[in-house]
Amino acid sequence: MQFPHLKPLVACTAFLLVLSMQAASVKGWLHWRGPHQNGTSDEINLIEDIELGGKNHLWSFEMPGRGEAVIADGRVYAWGYEGTGPDLREYLTCLEESTGKVIWQYGFNDFLSDTVYNRYTVGAVTVDEETGNVYLMSTVGEMTCFDRDGKLLWQHSMMERFGMLTFPNGRRGAAVIDGDLVIHHCITSYWGAQGPARDRFFAFNKRTGDLVWSSTPGTPPKDSSFSSPVLGYYNNKRVLYAGTGCGNLVAVNTRTGDPLWRYHFSYGGVNSSLLLHDNNKIIAIHGKENLDSSEVGRMAAVKIGAEPLKGESGPVVLTKEQELWRLPHVMFTSSPVLVEDKVYQVTHTGELICVDANSGKELWHHKLENGQLHASPLYADGKLYVPMGNGNFYILRLKNDGVDVLDKVKLAGGCLGAPTVWNGKIYVHSMEKLYCFGNTEKRAKPVMAKTIKPKISKGEVVKLQVVPPDVLLAPGDNARVRVTGLDKDGWVVDRRVRPDWDSFIPPTAKVKSKADASFTRGNRIRADKEGSTSAGAFKGTDGDASGILRARILPGLPFKEDFESFTINETYPSSHREAGVNYAYPPLPWIGARFKWDIRDMESNKVLVKTLDNVLFQRATSFIGHPDSSNYTLEVDVMTDGNRRMKSNVGVINQRYVIALIGNWQELEISSNHDRIKVSVPFKWSTKKWYRIKSRVDIDGDGSGVVRAKAWPRDEAEPEKWTLEVPHKVAHPKGAPGLYGFSPQTRYSVYVDNVSVYPNE
Repeated sequence: MQFPHLKPLVACTAFLLVLSMQAASVKGWLHWRGPHQNGTSDEINLIEDIELGGKNHLWSFEMPGRGEAVIADGRVYAWGYEGTGPDLREYLTCLEESTGKVIWQYGFNDFLSDTVYNRYTVGAVTVDEETGNVYLMSTVGEMTCFDRDGKLLWQHSMMERFGMLTFPNGRRGAAVIDGDLVIHHCITSYWGAQGPARDRFFAFNKRTGDLVWSSTPGTPPKDSSFSSPVLGYYNNKRVLYAGTGCGNLVAVNTRTGDPLWRYHFSYGGVNSSLLLHDNNKIIAIHGKENLDSSEVGRMAAVKIGAEPLKGESGPVVLTKEQELWRLPHVMFTSSPVLVEDKVYQVTHTGELICVDANSGKELWHHKLENGQLHASPLYADGKLYVPMGNGNFYILRLKNDGVDVLDKVKLAGGCLGAPTVWNGKIYVHSMEKLYCFGNTEKRAKPVMAKTIKPKISKGEVVKLQVVPPDVLLAPGDNARVRVTGLDKDGWVVDRRVRPDWDSFIPPTAKVKSKADASFTRGNRIRADKEGSTSAGAFKGTDGDASGILRARILPGLPFKEDFESFTINETYPSSHREAGVNYAYPPLPWIGARFKWDIRDMESNKVLVKTLDNVLFQRATSFIGHPDSSNYTLEVDVMTDGNRRMKSNVGVINQRYVIALIGNWQELEISSNHDRIKVSVPFKWSTKKWYRIKSRVDIDGDGSGVVRAKAWPRDEAEPEKWTLEVPHKVAHPKGAPGLYGFSPQTRYSVYVDNVSVYPNE
């Protein structure tokens, strides 16, 4: 099936309609966990049975999906995918609530990801109650904001801008909105202090897309996590609670991003969303190894209430003593629901369990199926609506000692998401289609749940918040930052602060680097016109309060890098695999380069070398330019070590396509995601010999494009014809230039020199 790509309305009448709707709050099921953040609804008189194609089956929309639909002001927002091979795309689709008719769609390509087996759209859209704007992070990390009519308002490529990593499971989750912030988390490896891979939370201004803060509350990750944060208040602070890819339960101040506490709950990632019960405990479940026993999986309640002491930084590390109760139940990714003081969860063995939220006592269990994975239940109208991985959909009436099975229907395709409900209609997205169930009876419009906000007290300014706290500039560019004064709990006290700015080198920095930039009047940072590739921090100070701005300076097109300006002044210690080797760190503002590459002397030249000391870094995907770059040619000299049986791979990234020499296969290859685009031709190349790679991407007016590449021995003349040309029906329109290296089992290095990026001619 080919989806229509409908343009959003731009007429004045539509604009006025949007303004009028923004004046009154948007109504609907706006987040996949619902208005109470726990998978429950207050609606009544909902259906108890279904006949596919008949009774209570209102409409279906054929689009595979692995997440949840959300509903806002008569519109249904569903995230699905369609197509095969290079033509597979994710689609955010806006449908009419009453008919399922398409209003608009927006497509996302996959690129440079590890996603396999069509594991797309494992997550959901979030709609802002105030503006009606729609937020979604695609599987490959395009954090995107639309208005209700599909107009793109802002977008960040989290991979190319902040170093987001991808995983084969494709789990993405959903953002949460808190006031003016939209918050999401993902695992990133960025630069400087944020270089080590961690599960980080990012808060953006929901209107402008400006980064407001990023937070690193956990430890090195073992897995990805799509645990959606749950919001609450604690001790005069606004707090989010979530599971992370490092197996921690974390609490973060949503106003500042400051970590408050963490509890190491699991060896692997915690993917289920948490429950906040009575604002004094978090209830969580996982399906990985436990840290203190040989058992796998656990459900537990953890007492909240810790925060760093005055003058200390967080997070506070909680201990086992903070646990209120625990049960040996296992669930990897399905999230529980909370109904008053009872927790309902489907375990990995397909059993529905009911647990007392206060005592942890299991009250009863009911066998549904032989297994369950992602899908979560929904509670509404005294019933549980439970989709299963095999496509069975249950409607269960709750009793004190169990359930009555009201209906069981077999849907087309397995279910990995949760049902959602609004205005008497229940939505279930399977891996084949989106279903809308309900009846045509007239009913009162549902009422939006109200958030009870405690009285907030504000104190004196103790810190400065710089927005954005991280900027990317080209030489000669400038950007204005906004600085506000916050009290100890993160509440804004002074909205107009003009601090004194100075360069700042963190005492823990391994590279003592300064950005080639300076501050002018009005909190404006300007990159030096003749500045070099650089990165560094600035500290703004106003009285006793201060805040930090991090800046990267990357050249615009054209630019070259031959590494000759670097000083080789580091030496690997005796404990290192390459002890005694002298080197320099790669350019600090390059994303994904630190510890994967270094710079060394070789044959009277300085070259970039793939490191071999850590098998986790055997592959390097490093971005060296701006994410919005397009229409450029990239050339580079490359070489590999190896022997007759094993060689490494090396190449470049041009506009989200990898162009690489594949050592063991003796090929020149163009790829993006290997399940989507992977085309190669034979190319015989030898170890310890330099070759030149040249590539470009040409985009036509209809959005199609051709990726072109050639390779030849460096000491020979450039061939006239392209070695390989690959068409792409919906080509990547932009993307940061980058370098690619893969040393299987960290056996043999690859080498890079004489990088040149320039506009297509």
